[in-house]
Amino acid sequence: MLIPMREELTKAGVQELRTPAEVDRAVQAPGTTMIIVNSVCGCAAGRMRPAVRMAMQHSTRPDHVYSVFAGQDKEATDHARSFFTGYPPSSPSIGILRDGKLVYMLQRHQIETREAGAIAADLASAFDRLCATTAAND
Repeated sequence: MLIPMREELTKAGVQELRTPAEVDRAVQAPGTTMIIVNSVCGCAAGRMRPAVRMAMQHSTRPDHVYSVFAGQDKEATDHARSFFTGYPPSSPSIGILRDGKLVYMLQRHQIETREAGAIAADLASAFDRLCATTAAND
């Protein structure tokens, strides 16, 4: 049952993080890093995954894109959430970090009542604001 939920993101180029050490390596990468907290929860995750796939088609994207799976890879998920400072745990959710510091957060309550296209538009806007500068500085 979980394989299609994982593959929906990995087929879009999202790399899974399954251990705290993998999370640390991802967060330490220079530039912008998007970490998606994937989950099995019905409506919200069912809207978040297509939204991420749509947003990944945008011309500007984070330098690195990863996911953790809430309820499955617990230690990795908890560790990823530790970088989402100032926000309570939320599944699904999406954080964008720049050089290891949180610069954008999209939580479940901002996902669950909206359509995938609107969520993707928010992500694309965040990419333009937060990720274009790192590409321009390369």
